[in-house]
Amino acid sequence: MTGKCTVQSATIVGVRALPVSVEVAITNGMPGFSIVGMPDASIQEARERVRSALRFCGFQMPPDKVVVNLAPGSLRKSGSGFDLPIAAALLAASRQIDPKLVEGSFMVGELSLEGEVKPVHGMLAHCRCAIERRLDLVCAPVAECAYVADELDVHPLDRLTALRAPSFGRMASRPVPPLPSARLDYGDVGGHEVAKRAMQIAAAGNHGILMMGPPGSGKTMLASRLPSILPPLDDAQRLETACIHSIVDDDVEGLLAGMRPFRAPHHSATMAGLLGGGNPVRPGELTLAHNGVLFLDELAEFSPHVLQGIRQPLESGKIALTRAAGNVVMPARFMLVAASNPCPCGYHGDPKIPCTCSASQVNAYQNRIGGPLIDRIDMCIDVGRSDVDDVLDCRGGTDSATLARGVEAARAFAFERYRRYDHRPVRTVPDMIEACRMNAEAEALLRAMGKTFNLSGRGIMKVLGVARTVADLGQRDRVGEEDVAEALNLRLRQTGSEA
Repeated sequence: MTGKCTVQSATIVGVRALPVSVEVAITNGMPGFSIVGMPDASIQEARERVRSALRFCGFQMPPDKVVVNLAPGSLRKSGSGFDLPIAAALLAASRQIDPKLVEGSFMVGELSLEGEVKPVHGMLAHCRCAIERRLDLVCAPVAECAYVADELDVHPLDRLTALRAPSFGRMASRPVPPLPSARLDYGDVGGHEVAKRAMQIAAAGNHGILMMGPPGSGKTMLASRLPSILPPLDDAQRLETACIHSIVDDDVEGLLAGMRPFRAPHHSATMAGLLGGGNPVRPGELTLAHNGVLFLDELAEFSPHVLQGIRQPLESGKIALTRAAGNVVMPARFMLVAASNPCPCGYHGDPKIPCTCSASQVNAYQNRIGGPLIDRIDMCIDVGRSDVDDVLDCRGGTDSATLARGVEAARAFAFERYRRYDHRPVRTVPDMIEACRMNAEAEALLRAMGKTFNLSGRGIMKVLGVARTVADLGQRDRVGEEDVAEALNLRLRQTGSEA
């Protein structure tokens, strides 16, 4: 018996599903079952799963030489999602099913020994690949695929025996879920009106922020509520973000509803845990925070070399990992929110509780963060402990709804301002100066303060960017002296050193 069939599938590389052609040829020769095309161990194991599944479902394993080629041969493949396309192509090549049933289809799925089709990680990424290739998707019944069924014909397959049918059923589309109503609210935070204002500025302009303060001052509460004032993800961002999280098997329903991701890795995280890595390469926390917020609590407790690894992604918005098998580029455009105690005991600068650390201990602790990283953070504020009355009367403070309205209005004003003045994307200092349109008083203040505090070129750009956002919150076309003053106050900590 001889025959040949090709079924389309994909392999996950980084955060993308790259197309792979599964070619099965049955030829005369010594009986055998081999897989070529740079498969990993999990794909090699597919031979036993496919054999068992075929027998349990009443199909015959061809008694001839079976060769499976995964093309292109130069791309390293991984995962158990090739079980279904290998089995379908083998059945079509041996004429046990109609070849027209699988031609023009994109298949992905793992097989159990009894022939049950199971989902694999990254189903939304596979959906996206099928949409780009304009192919129908055949996979296990997965709820998340129903959210893209309007753009893609999804045919659920629960068992291999369903391949005997002349046609597949089509999965019904599911509407995007609404945003959950129960979320953390800034109204729960007592006092800290200045810090709330800083968080609003950060949300309006996508600025990074570092909070320094003693234990229990509310830094984590302020950071965890930031997604509640950010605008929801747009349609393109929802699918992009959900695809990334489906690869690591995270729940994507909230992301598809428009919630921005909020990642808070522990300070013991490794470089690979933050940037991504492994074999095959998988996304790290920076990529999982793409289009959302990355919160690094206890910043000074992170390993210094790990912290320095996030400097380049902060500037470029992407992570480029170089491996022997090639380069993998993953997106990493996020808002960085960090919190740290000012010293090992935590009470340096506290007006009520004395610090027990020496000056050298304080300097060594703060230097663990590193000047180059702090220079890349737009704002650095001190967060003091709240009074008892503020904590007990927390409902009297500014809530998330109020802050969110200001963020939405500022972003709308900025969009209209850029359209009205035909601004270029801000990439250089001249671009930023043109966007700010500072008056003489504002420029004089920035020059004086820049010389006094030895602001770097990047530091000046950060001040201008925050000042521009402050002016947008005030619905002002031109950046004034008060806008620059507030931006400088958010850039320079109370200690008087540049952040």
